[in-house]
Amino acid sequence: MASFTGVKVFSTTLARNREAMGENVGRWLAEHPELEVVDREVRQSSDKAFHCLTIVVFYREREPERS
Repeated sequence: MASFTGVKVFSTTLARNREAMGENVGRWLAEHPELEVVDREVRQSSDKAFHCLTIVVFYREREPERS
């Protein structure tokens, strides 16, 4: 895994929220253009009643562009 300075975790058990999770991750990334994603993990866990989806985004601040 590449070096990172931060982690953002998106997680839900509600079906309607699982359906929208990709949009939520995309929105968060668009709101933080100063961050560079260096890795990500997708996890799913379940029991008899619930299904949990978790997306973990590992990031670091982008290097300033040189003139």
